[in-house]
Amino acid sequence: MSDTFVAQPRTFIGFDPKSVLPGFEHVRRFWDPAQEVVTVKILPGEYYVSTQEEMISTVLGSCVSACVRDARRRIGGMNHFMLPEPAGERDSWTSTVGRAARYGNDAMEQLINAILKAGGRRDDLEVKIFGGGRVLATMTDIGQRNITFVQRYIATENLKLCAADVGDIYPRQVQFFPVSGKVRVRQLRATHDNNLADREKRYLKRLADDPIKGEVELF
Repeated sequence: MSDTFVAQPRTFIGFDPKSVLPGFEHVRRFWDPAQEVVTVKILPGEYYVSTQEEMISTVLGSCVSACVRDARRRIGGMNHFMLPEPAGERDSWTSTVGRAARYGNDAMEQLINAILKAGGRRDDLEVKIFGGGRVLATMTDIGQRNITFVQRYIATENLKLCAADVGDIYPRQVQFFPVSGKVRVRQLRATHDNNLADREKRYLKRLADDPIKGEVELF
């Protein structure tokens, strides 16, 4: 465990625990000394929404994250999904009940709904998308499937796409600041590539063996 990790309910300068949105009270936070900001790390199958000055961070291989924000009201969040949609539901955006946000269609709906519930408006939403790298070279290009899905979703739902850094062959670390809308992306190389690919293979196997219940931490 990092020396900088702090479990809740400890408070941080500029961060108000009472302002955490309903449904996210359990999320663990730590202080990032480099960015000097409270940080939430999300894993595959998770999403997070905030109205405060904090950072949402994740690491992506073939997975995709969408950073969605109501710029007018300064409410934003990020998701992280590994597969576009469950088999047999490729034309449905709304079958979200009872599943975690591990699939793209669930992840997008749940993230957007959480932003709207927090006071955001759909007409003011801006989207930035990241990930979808071809890090599993010996397998079907899941990354491209994720990219195709999220682009199709954004077009179908008539959302505003403001930025995209997707595809290629490398993993990415993504840091999103929901209040300002700023995103930092760092390419990951060398041994991290192999480690991430191995973890994604294990995660895919877990989804195949347990397609509905449970999640697994990868990073």
